[in-house]
Amino acid sequence: MGIHNVELILLSLLVFVAALAALAKRFKTPYPIVMVVGGLLISLFPRAPHVELNPDVVFLVILPPLLFSAAYLTSWRDFRYNLFSIAMLTFGLVGFTVVGVATFAHWILPGFTWQMGLVLGAIVSTTDAIAATSIAKRLGLPKRVIDILEEESLVNDASGLFAFEFATALIVSERTPGLLEDAGRLVYLVGASIVIGLIVGKAVHFFVSKIDDSAIEITISLIAPFVAYLAAESAHSSGVISTVACGLYFGHKSSISFSRDARLTSGAVWRTLTFILNGFVFLLIGLQLPYILAGIGEMGVGYLLWLGLLLSGVVILLRLIWIFPGAWFSNIVRRRVLHQHEAFPNPRAVFVVGWTGMRGVVALAAAISLPEYLSDGKPFPQRDVMIFFTFCVIFVTLVLQGLTLPALIRKLGLAGVAGRNPEEERARRAMVEAAIAYLEHAREISPQDSAIVFDELIRFQRHRMNLIDGTSDEGTGLTVGHYDQMRDLSKHVQALQRATILHLRNENQINDEVLRKLEYELDLVEARFSASGNA
Repeated sequence: MGIHNVELILLSLLVFVAALAALAKRFKTPYPIVMVVGGLLISLFPRAPHVELNPDVVFLVILPPLLFSAAYLTSWRDFRYNLFSIAMLTFGLVGFTVVGVATFAHWILPGFTWQMGLVLGAIVSTTDAIAATSIAKRLGLPKRVIDILEEESLVNDASGLFAFEFATALIVSERTPGLLEDAGRLVYLVGASIVIGLIVGKAVHFFVSKIDDSAIEITISLIAPFVAYLAAESAHSSGVISTVACGLYFGHKSSISFSRDARLTSGAVWRTLTFILNGFVFLLIGLQLPYILAGIGEMGVGYLLWLGLLLSGVVILLRLIWIFPGAWFSNIVRRRVLHQHEAFPNPRAVFVVGWTGMRGVVALAAAISLPEYLSDGKPFPQRDVMIFFTFCVIFVTLVLQGLTLPALIRKLGLAGVAGRNPEEERARRAMVEAAIAYLEHAREISPQDSAIVFDELIRFQRHRMNLIDGTSDEGTGLTVGHYDQMRDLSKHVQALQRATILHLRNENQINDEVLRKLEYELDLVEARFSASGNA
């Protein structure tokens, strides 16, 4: 394929991603669902771009930055606090899914042995939380539920891929590894990966903290996930766990590592990158249909489709069966062993967690990465059928569960129950109290003619305290209604100022550089007022 054809295909995919994302926003539907359906429909056109999903591209190019970004935004405190519940999902549920699917495959799917069932179960055990968490955040689902879903997806890929590696080895090498060998492999996999990830994270933190150039700092952060992933894979450990460990560490240290400009800019860079990568992979999932159908040949698409739907139902049911006793057992351990004062989760919230086991590109990439031949040269049994079944599970879980999740959340009365964040309010209040205490002390030791400056600054901080509390008891003389009016007037003033500088630029009285600088300042002010309103 020529370079111009590659450019044209990439450009076409990027246009499709932007158009489908805009369509998803218009209909208030999570964009992963629209991307997959859109890719499926596009693949039916004769002149549609033919892009075959390459597992190496997924695992080595796409997965590391997505994992790093998710880990970077994850609170290390909350991750550590929820660790046992996460382990019950990422190890307990993965194992339960693998065994459950293997049992179903052996009994129901024609030509499937236990070993083949274990491979298929490992493939479909990995979850993708993007669609679920986007819905959960939009509808105001409790933060605890969102945290569990996001944190599960961070480690779930590693446990699922380890199970996939183990199950595939049973068929390819036709041997049964011993229990001690497997346990040692798992310990090494987890331990070495965490160590490598932390080493890379510490190195990135060291280099970034010595640099005061936002472009270079962000570039290093973009390199970090690939270094962590490749270093771990070179050591025959888990690139997934290593990248997650690196992202958690660097995210925890980013306030110290990054300069001010890097902190302001990096969020936009990473959000854009992760959006494009996620858009590509979900669109590519839909575009794989022609290749998947070509693989199964004349095996009876209708019958295989029925079996795929049945398998998808089994995968969904297995998660729902596990989730309630798993949540109960996790709560017992956290309360009695870990001494965490954790109330038993709302059964309705537990059901929502059970309903959000959507599958994504990791599952499909794992299926496509299955070897074509065994060690003795024979074809890998049922390879094309496994890829087809994986596609069915991804499509059903994404579309069926994704589209029904909003209605389910509303029906269970969980929409909009997240409420105000007490930790955020406490932090805002502490910031204002520290500022007022400092200003009052500085006013006492400063010359008398400077008092007016300190009084104005103290009054401003008291206004901020009122916005946090929603009261007017800080001696400013303004009511809550006054603050609402002030916010509305500020928006109008900012809009007028923005129109003014645009007019000056259009009249060639200022250049674009001046426009962007002043516009950036207005954006910061607008963001501050928006944050105050949310508080």
